[in-house]
Amino acid sequence: MILMLMNPRKNRLFISFKFFLLLFFTKSFLMAQIESQDYKIIQSFNDVEIRLYSPVMLAKYSSKNSGSGFGKLFRYISGNNSQNIKIAMTTPVHMERGEISSMAFVLPKKFSKNNAPLPIDKSLDVFEKESGYFAAIRYSGYTNVEKELNHISELKDKLIQNKIEIAGEPTVLVYNSPYKVFNRRNEIIIPINFSKK
Repeated sequence: MILMLMNPRKNRLFISFKFFLLLFFTKSFLMAQIESQDYKIIQSFNDVEIRLYSPVMLAKYSSKNSGSGFGKLFRYISGNNSQNIKIAMTTPVHMERGEISSMAFVLPKKFSKNNAPLPIDKSLDVFEKESGYFAAIRYSGYTNVEKELNHISELKDKLIQNKIEIAGEPTVLVYNSPYKVFNRRNEIIIPINFSKK
């Protein structure tokens, strides 16, 4: 009923926008997938991986209001930046939920804090995230809050059982386009204090 009452022109624009997103994700995630965030697996146990992540440049949107900020980040990598250049989409997308929620895109490896394009949109932050140790657990399907909370709890329990100290809040990693139905990859990572024995 709502769609029937919409202005026909606006309806066509809405459909065109969805089609554009489909093409973008199909190209970026399903065909290209040329770059993903670097890490090294240090140890694994009970479906948990201990990883050492390299430094990485992130473009991040944070807000207390609802909304992921995907549109703002998408416009940034599409050229709404200080260098007016398009930036390749990489994996994974980082999401944090809480009183302040955030979404972040990983920038390609060729960018550093010395050459990364600055955002025109002042609600975005582009910065270098330092290297560090993280514990990770993987799950499939489409992510949602219930799944995320269950896997966060599972991961924390396994870390406690193995006497590994938690050093921060969890992050959700999403690797696939919304249009990929099968063999989806999602992860929870938690920063830890870890030293190789």
